[in-house]
Amino acid sequence: MKKIDKVIVQGDNDDTITLKPLIEHILTAEEQAQLTPEEVINSLKEGNQRYATNDLTARDHTEQIRKAANGQFPKAVVLSCVDSRVPVEDVFDKGIGDVFVARVAGNFVNEDILGSMEFGCKVSGAKVILVLGHEHCGAVKAAIGDVKLGNITAMLEKITPVVAQTDYKGNRTADNPEFVHMVCINNVLATMNQIREKSPILEEMEKKGEINIIGGVYDMDTGLVDFL
Repeated sequence: MKKIDKVIVQGDNDDTITLKPLIEHILTAEEQAQLTPEEVINSLKEGNQRYATNDLTARDHTEQIRKAANGQFPKAVVLSCVDSRVPVEDVFDKGIGDVFVARVAGNFVNEDILGSMEFGCKVSGAKVILVLGHEHCGAVKAAIGDVKLGNITAMLEKITPVVAQTDYKGNRTADNPEFVHMVCINNVLATMNQIREKSPILEEMEKKGEINIIGGVYDMDTGLVDFL
């Protein structure tokens, strides 16, 4: 293991080193304005492929912190579950200043998250809203099981309607991975619809082509995101 210019790499032996350049650039307002939603979506997909193949971009975070101190112009807003196994920025190979991230168990929307999305898109210029669910979601399983516990009870009420509306004839319990996966997908789709229904600002922006509202489900086994 050797250290060169802040990048630590492991070669085949002590004499073989592959050095990647450090990324110091932070997206500017001008660059953000030129992006289209489609370009941002492609960037997320390409970044996810790099993540899944262990090819993350080397970044100089110290320098990026300094350059981002006076402003931010992210490409996207990602709404994710709180699950610690889904490191959002890494999943899409993004760094400081690249994405807004909102997290709540079960990746649903409420007034605060909708306001954050409106800030991210209408005020700060993000081009995409991505609702990101994941396999084996504990919140989805708890909603399926109708768990009652403190504030978790009220939280799960945001997800239980999706459970009831999921058309599935088999075993409708949290022990059935197929049913859990179907509810996870439907929960993402329901959240996307709620964003449009509950935020006239974001709905109008999408209709004008200023943003895209999309969904995805993270595969715990591969690290890949299945974009819906």
